[in-house]
Amino acid sequence: MDVRSAVSTPVTQYTTHRRSKSYGRTFDATSRFCYTPGQLTITRIQTSRETAKARKITDKVDPEQVALLVKKEWKLSYVTPLYQFRHTKLKVYSRHLSAFIMAEKQQGMAVEVGLEAGFKVTFSTVLGMAETKDDAETVFIQIHNKPVFASEGDAPKVVWSGWLTCINGDPEYLQALPPEFVSLPLFCSSGAESLTFLVKSWFERTFDCSFGSMGLDPTDLHWLAALWTGCHSENNIRSLKLVWTLPSQPPLDVSLTVNAQDAWDLWDKVRQQDSTDNSISIEEVKRFITGIESHFFRHFKVYLSAGVLKKVSTALGSVHLDGKIKITCSDYMTTVLTLLTECAILKMPILPGC
Repeated sequence: MDVRSAVSTPVTQYTTHRRSKSYGRTFDATSRFCYTPGQLTITRIQTSRETAKARKITDKVDPEQVALLVKKEWKLSYVTPLYQFRHTKLKVYSRHLSAFIMAEKQQGMAVEVGLEAGFKVTFSTVLGMAETKDDAETVFIQIHNKPVFASEGDAPKVVWSGWLTCINGDPEYLQALPPEFVSLPLFCSSGAESLTFLVKSWFERTFDCSFGSMGLDPTDLHWLAALWTGCHSENNIRSLKLVWTLPSQPPLDVSLTVNAQDAWDLWDKVRQQDSTDNSISIEEVKRFITGIESHFFRHFKVYLSAGVLKKVSTALGSVHLDGKIKITCSDYMTTVLTLLTECAILKMPILPGC
């Protein structure tokens, strides 16, 4: 099979050539803007979303690859478009990143205590994750190493994993990029911070991109709390756990666990007011969270609304305000990654002079 036919590296019709790290954004109260050479693209903050529907992603994605993405906590970052990145050159990238890590370690970079000198890096394409023709296929990276005291026949151990993805990326933004750039804006990593730093450094030097930490907004957590609760009728969420931080001295964390059926009943009541079957609005999400906070106040006389929601977890996944996420059920992975792709694009830096 021709590898080029098996992967997606979108090519646009844009013809202006410029190499730049800064595909940033500026915004007003209702929109975010991305400037690309010769064109201004508007990416609007979503005020409504499709309800989360169970989709057996393993019907189109290798189950072994899906298993690598779920049930592990990932640290989120955004990454600006990659210059001259090609899915057909992943074997070359594997060799180059391996050599880069070795060179940095030999120069005294503290990689990780207890590891041997040899590293093996593998890049692979997670075929089938892309949802639209503008989405580039997801790229998965692993770093392998043998522990110092491993037996001779022991296989190398995976010491770091990461992936870059774009799921339902904003079409106006993606189509406005010059053809030399590939957008995989969401970067997820798991492993030693020193290795994460080296991987990011190599990408920045090789593809003229830049990374940034991706803390989430409380509104993003509100959305996921509502979306996951809305899945209860199809897939039991077991319970809805929420943690707020209140502005006291010292700051006070308040944890609340809501029975799954109670959470669903509240959500169903909110939804019955002015909603359609296949979409939910930010107003419904706000009413849902307000309903939970009001219930807590009636019992404990504490205003959770004065604090910040910092963690949400269900049987389907968990998310933290500092940009950590775990996807436990792959059936709803597309919904979660669509929201996170949007967040990654909107987190990109503001362009100077905008």
